[in-house]
Amino acid sequence: MGDLMEYRKYSNTVYIRMDKGDEIIASILEVCRKEGISSAVFSGIGGCSEAQVQTFLPERKAFETQTLRGMLELVSLSGNVITDDRGELSHHTHALLSYKQGEQHCVAAGHMKSITVLYTAEIELRPVVGGTIRRQFDPETGTGFWSFQ
Repeated sequence: MGDLMEYRKYSNTVYIRMDKGDEIIASILEVCRKEGISSAVFSGIGGCSEAQVQTFLPERKAFETQTLRGMLELVSLSGNVITDDRGELSHHTHALLSYKQGEQHCVAAGHMKSITVLYTAEIELRPVVGGTIRRQFDPETGTGFWSFQ
């Protein structure tokens, strides 16, 4: 992870600026740990150099991962941070990335395993106020979903 990430908390929202080499998801989780945030939602944009895009395959109960490299515009980032049934922070993150392949403009989207910043990323992190959202394991899909208990 890069060492230039900065953030500020204004009212109930945390604004995070990430720089070259920062990994977005790990950085968001780091801010949550530092600030004692147990559940939150986030969104963002930026310019990235690498992303691991995942697609969930229900028949396998597993994710298939594709790694993209190059100049990737992070057009839209949306996700959440929750506390799992072991008390650990985890994330559920989706994104839309655009990039050029030859003369074509392409897009890739899906669940994100990791995203590395090329020049900057700007993230708005909104902690849940007045409660905590947890993750509950779902044996039918092999993944987890929000739990309000």
